[in-house]
Amino acid sequence: MNVLYNPVFFTKVAKAYLLDINRVWKLNEEKIKKHQDKALRNTIKYAYTVPIYHQKYKKANIHPNDITGIKDIEKLPFITKNDLRNAKLEDLIPKGTNEKKLLRVSTSGSTGRSVSIYSDPYTVFKTFMGFIRTIKEHDINWRKNRMTIISDQSPESAEEAYFSRVTLPSVNSFFSMDNIQSLHVGEKPEKMIEKINKFNPEMIGGYPGILKILAILKRQGKGENIQPRIISSSGSILDQYTREYIEKSFNTKIFDMYGATECSPIAFQCKKGNYHVMSDFSYMELVEYDKKCISPGDVGNLVITRLFGKGTPIIRYTGLSDMITATDRKCDCEMNTPLIEKIEGRRVDCIILPDCKIIPPSSFTGIPYKVMHRLKTDKIQQFQIIQQSKKEIDVLIVIDNKQRNIGPKTDKIFNELKKEFVKNIGKNIEINIKEVEKIGNIRENSVTPPPVVLSKVKQ
Repeated sequence: MNVLYNPVFFTKVAKAYLLDINRVWKLNEEKIKKHQDKALRNTIKYAYTVPIYHQKYKKANIHPNDITGIKDIEKLPFITKNDLRNAKLEDLIPKGTNEKKLLRVSTSGSTGRSVSIYSDPYTVFKTFMGFIRTIKEHDINWRKNRMTIISDQSPESAEEAYFSRVTLPSVNSFFSMDNIQSLHVGEKPEKMIEKINKFNPEMIGGYPGILKILAILKRQGKGENIQPRIISSSGSILDQYTREYIEKSFNTKIFDMYGATECSPIAFQCKKGNYHVMSDFSYMELVEYDKKCISPGDVGNLVITRLFGKGTPIIRYTGLSDMITATDRKCDCEMNTPLIEKIEGRRVDCIILPDCKIIPPSSFTGIPYKVMHRLKTDKIQQFQIIQQSKKEIDVLIVIDNKQRNIGPKTDKIFNELKKEFVKNIGKNIEINIKEVEKIGNIRENSVTPPPVVLSKVKQ
């Protein structure tokens, strides 16, 4: 049954649509903070009825009345990925809730075992409004402009639940959604680019990995009609070399969105390239194990709180394992939300040096861009960095055969790459630059493109 046929639910969604999307432009920082405080209080009251949180809060001697706003959030205990993994599913929603009215969604499991949580239809629509807000910043109208969205449509994935099961089918009952083409990331890229070519979208959105593959096919002469006005990426690190490769291939600009299955959306790049936190939807804390506070310029571990929705609450959640660089800079665009300086990547993908120092992925994913820019070539099609042990790193390189004999020789490129990696990581690790025909996906049963960085070192 279409949830929008329920007049009460429809009114609630319509009100949220009118108020939520433009809030970051209309309200000043002080009013957004007041909104956060109210949203957090409501979220904690709801969480207190959910067994997994009720038990944690009782153990910590915390009652909802103790939380008056964001300033009190540190009183609350963290919740980890293992907390969610090890809990019974019935402990993730209020007692007596009809599970059939909720959607069960699971993470990709790229860090090991997947995590399953519950979402409700209102949470799904609020998440979709975050998407509408993001593309609005880049002058895309969700009802009028033609969009191709490449997402994980596997059963129980969040994207399948949100796009295929709830949002698009429900809205489509009221007016046509033929302007949105939804494709599964696991489809063969050659077939995918044919469909996109026929659809001729003004915007393409997807994982950086699949966008890079489509860019390679575009350079090979496929998808000749594809000329998007804008491209959006999400789901993994968008390194500078991949960004420029995609932009040059499609002759357009790309902006990045940041979110996660458990709590999407979190942040997105404005037209000026700054990452704005959707602070009315999520509250972000950056913490470090030996520090209570993170100063601008420091890299911290993300702790996230979702400020809306039912199903399974996400409050002070550490399970994303993302590392973020803090900033107190302000953006001179018209959005009144805080910024993050940089998304450094997941902690599990960090390089671990022999002295146990941790280097975030962004510190070395930019190396190919730096070398290619200096040598004035882009003959590297793809690359992947795999840490085999604390003393050995493999850098896998795919060369564009059409450019193999143009510009600097591959030996020179490989030598320069090795020099840069040694300069950034040190001489105590063996760096192996290897040419391969293609980058394979080491992660079993994964439909998403291979990760740019993969560490086999246990942290």
